[in-house]
Amino acid sequence: MPVSAVLPEIVLLDERLTPPGDGGRWPTFAPQVLAVPVAPAPEGEDEVQPRGGVADTAALYGIDLMHEAERQELTGRAGGSAVVHLPRVLPGAAQVPWAALPPTLVLLGIGDGGPRALRQAGLALGRATAGLGTAMMVGERLAPAVLRALAEGFLLSGYRMPRTGRTPAPGKPAPERLVILCAAGDAAASAVAAARAGVRATLLTRVLAATPSSTKNPAWVAEQAGELVAAAAPAAGTLSVDVHDEAWLRRQGMEGILAVGGGSATPPRLVTVAWTPARATAATRTVALVGKGITFDTGGISLKPRAAMIPMKTDMAGSATVLATVLAAAELGLSHRVVAVLPLAENAMGGRSYRPGDVVRTFDGTTVEISNTDAEGRVVLADALGWAVAALGPDVVIDVATLTGAATMGLGRTRAALFATDDDLAAALLAAGEDADERAWRMPLVDEYRAALHSDIADVAHTSTDSRVGAGAITAALFLQRFVGQVPWAHLDIAGAGRTGGKQGELAAGSPTGYGARLLLRYLETLP
Repeated sequence: MPVSAVLPEIVLLDERLTPPGDGGRWPTFAPQVLAVPVAPAPEGEDEVQPRGGVADTAALYGIDLMHEAERQELTGRAGGSAVVHLPRVLPGAAQVPWAALPPTLVLLGIGDGGPRALRQAGLALGRATAGLGTAMMVGERLAPAVLRALAEGFLLSGYRMPRTGRTPAPGKPAPERLVILCAAGDAAASAVAAARAGVRATLLTRVLAATPSSTKNPAWVAEQAGELVAAAAPAAGTLSVDVHDEAWLRRQGMEGILAVGGGSATPPRLVTVAWTPARATAATRTVALVGKGITFDTGGISLKPRAAMIPMKTDMAGSATVLATVLAAAELGLSHRVVAVLPLAENAMGGRSYRPGDVVRTFDGTTVEISNTDAEGRVVLADALGWAVAALGPDVVIDVATLTGAATMGLGRTRAALFATDDDLAAALLAAGEDADERAWRMPLVDEYRAALHSDIADVAHTSTDSRVGAGAITAALFLQRFVGQVPWAHLDIAGAGRTGGKQGELAAGSPTGYGARLLLRYLETLP
């Protein structure tokens, strides 16, 4: 996976801005661009406000930076930027203050200076400095949470959509590095390391989900999991992978995964990737992360319309998310055992496709009446959730799935639908989403709607049999809840948040966003 190659370097220096020859570090890093932060004007005032480092930069260059910000109509809001290109000095001309200094300045809006604003500022800085090599940012000392957000934004800006063929990717390459002044120490270094792990997880999720299904099938995803584990350099502990084929699935009684994958020429798989810290204590918990892994979804016999089928290579984004999260947990050496469970299948059409009206028996013995073969995600998750609870003995189960159009209709593209059986778990995930800027909205598990899953011929119907109920995201969650028993459980329906609707920054319409990896990593980091 070409993920690490797109991540710029971040260097922390506990120094103020100083000119070359006076103890400064520019000869070492030779920055091509210098970034200085500005903030919005206080209420009732017109001019943007300088932040730490602006006065030093202005004095060094001999330039009125605030006048330049006003001239370019910079507001100081988070994510705004203005680029100042200094003129080249002619040979033999009178020396000017900036002759030996970086030739480009970026005035960077940082809004209220909080983590969310600095993440937007980091994205803007990365985009403004694309193709320019090394950028240096001056300013004041940043709290670890704010520094982490800035680093996340800057690193995320380096993502480029994967391409095949001879045509190179459009646009300028990502900057090579960011040197941040007034930042050093263990807390700062840990913040940047956590940012790098989280962004690497996000980008891995995007790359896996964006891979065309002409390449990506269940066996391919299983191979990638094995290669990623083999290439990982985990902290103290072990990282392992197990790949289970269709014969194993049959022995386990996982008819749900087998039914969904039955119509495809490429058979299903169930993959587990486990991080186990070296020193387990009484406080060490096991967290099972289960991700929907449909490598392409035609809808099966309940065939999707053509337009709705185009982005369905991303229907395994849940599996990509949990895989990337476990790898990041190992990278950071987190203190809890984390196991990703990937039920992988291609929902295709063929002579062995499952049909509306079929009854399948899941791992835990539950019989399920099938009414819509395009509601396949909950079928594979039923097997995977039941197996995870029985085989792993987890303290917490969280599943992630591009599951229902209803979640997208209700919450759009900026929030995932969160369902949970435990209030503390729900609160922790919501807080992690706020910190990671991957927000969720808690939805209710409405007990009265359970009757809508009644079946006359099986233990349960997998979609609502009562047209008066609606609430498709809720009834889907109620179906999944049957398979986790009494274990604290949360379900993230990322059908909206996991894909773009239209063009979004560097992401094309219908592209995977990588949603969920940073949220889950934040949750695991704070798990007591």
